[in-house]
Amino acid sequence: MPKQHDIQIKKKYSQNFLREQWVIDSMLNNVTLDPETSVFEIGGGSGFLTQSILKAAIARLWVFEIDPEWATHLKKTFLDKKLTVSEQNILDYDFANFEPNKPWTLLSNLPYQITFPILHLLQKNMHILREGVIMVQEEVGQKLLKTGGRDYGFPSLYFQYYFDWKMLDKIPPTAFYPAPKVFSRLLYFKPNFHRVEIPNEDGFWKFIKVCFKQPRRTLKNNLNGSNYNLSQITEETLALRAQQLSMDNLLDIWKKINLN
Repeated sequence: MPKQHDIQIKKKYSQNFLREQWVIDSMLNNVTLDPETSVFEIGGGSGFLTQSILKAAIARLWVFEIDPEWATHLKKTFLDKKLTVSEQNILDYDFANFEPNKPWTLLSNLPYQITFPILHLLQKNMHILREGVIMVQEEVGQKLLKTGGRDYGFPSLYFQYYFDWKMLDKIPPTAFYPAPKVFSRLLYFKPNFHRVEIPNEDGFWKFIKVCFKQPRRTLKNNLNGSNYNLSQITEETLALRAQQLSMDNLLDIWKKINLN
C-alpha cells in the first residue's frame, strides 16, 4: 500500500494527494485572501495545500480531516495559531459553528466519492460562503457547467442556479500521489444571491428531475403519467428533450403549468 510521511494512504477516504505547487498557486490566485479572510479546507491529508494557505495573510483556517492519522499529522506539523484541525466528517458538521466568522472561503481538493453530497451541503449553507476553488473529477466539472446536450441535466441546472461558476485548470493524474485514473478540474465558485425567483421552488426541482428522468426521451414521454397540467404547453415544446431546453425555457414551462 502507498505511504506518505510513513502514513498509509487509504483508498476508502479517496486519498490522492496533490504534489504540484502550480495547482495550489492557481487555487490561491483565484480567490481574495486578506487578514480578514476565514478559510476552510475539506480533506487536509498531508497538508500540501494547508501549508500554502497558512503562508497567506488570513484570519483563520479550519481543516476537516476524517482520517485520525492525517489529522494528527496536520496538528503536529503546522503549529500555527490560525489553524484549527477538526477530525470530523464535514457532512455531519454543524454549520452553525461557521456563523461568527463568516463569510468563508473554501479551498479544497474534494474527496471525489462525496463531491455531490458536499455540493448539496454548500448549497444548503451558502449564506456563510464568500467564494471558493474546489478540485473535482473532470467529468463532474464538465457536468456542473453544461448548458445543454449530453451530460446536461439536473445537477447542471441546480448548481448553476445557486452558484456562479468559472472553469479553471485541467489537472493531469500525474499531479497526485498515488495517481488517480481520471483527470481533475479546478472550479471557481461563488454564491448567487441575485437569483431569478422560482414559484414553488421545491416543486420546480422535482419537476426538473421528472423532465430529465430519461434524458433521451421527449418531455411528453417523461411527463406522461405525471399530475402536471400540460394544457398550456404546445405540442412542439413537448416534442423536445429536456437537454434541448435552457433554464429560462424550463422555468417558462413551469410557470405555465402553475397558471391555474
